[in-house]
Amino acid sequence: MEAHPTAVVSPKASVARDVRVGPYAVIEDEVIIKHGCEIGAHAVVKRFTSLGRRNRVYEHATLGGEPQDVKFKGERSALVIGDDNLIREYVTIHRASGEGEATRVGSRNFLMVGVHVAHNCEVGDDNVFANGAALAGHVVVEDHVFLSSNVGAHQFVRFGRYAMAGGKSKIVQDVLPFFTTDGNPPRVRGLNAIGLRRGGFSQESRAALKRAHQILFRARLPLRRALEALDEMGDENVSHLARFIRASRRGFTREARAEATAAERELLFKVSG
Repeated sequence: MEAHPTAVVSPKASVARDVRVGPYAVIEDEVIIKHGCEIGAHAVVKRFTSLGRRNRVYEHATLGGEPQDVKFKGERSALVIGDDNLIREYVTIHRASGEGEATRVGSRNFLMVGVHVAHNCEVGDDNVFANGAALAGHVVVEDHVFLSSNVGAHQFVRFGRYAMAGGKSKIVQDVLPFFTTDGNPPRVRGLNAIGLRRGGFSQESRAALKRAHQILFRARLPLRRALEALDEMGDENVSHLARFIRASRRGFTREARAEATAAERELLFKVSG
């Protein structure tokens, strides 16, 4: 281990020999840091936190702090982080609430300045959280999700894979996979076309998801029938979308309703008059 003389590294921590620890950083008891990691100046890695390989933790980040949960009574819980994550300045990730529980962050995630991930969250792989994005407790984020600046997520919501949430969106229901969700209140705006192209989705897969969007939001079908129609399409990604909706406990964000045309408003006025 290459540690600056001002760094504080507990002898009860397990730190790989090639880990670099910057000035005034703190690594507490019962921390595990594997090969290739770099811990920046003034960063704090608190007890019961484990970091996989090649993670870079920037200045003033705090990993594994106690959960901000009134039910927490000091029980042993954990923060488990995978490999190859970029964790920028002032990021905070809390360990879980509940004996033996864990907050989990996967691999190859990019958490920009000031991101907060609360207790018991489950974050997958290859996600990007822009500056100031904040997840409340028990939030689930699948893979390849993009959260724009200052997105705020209510506890227990889910973000489906390849979803994109626009800046400052207040997320109180599940965010559907493969779509862009934006606004306050947030609404589905269409396919996450850029994310799908970057993700290597074929033209056929993108077309199937576009058709799924039309079935869900334009066909005016009851939800049960719409989901049956998605099942009948036989596309793997569309099937994932249907499963995601069926598993929702908080409901999911819908598409914005189109405003009535002038002619429709005139007709409504005549009927109401």
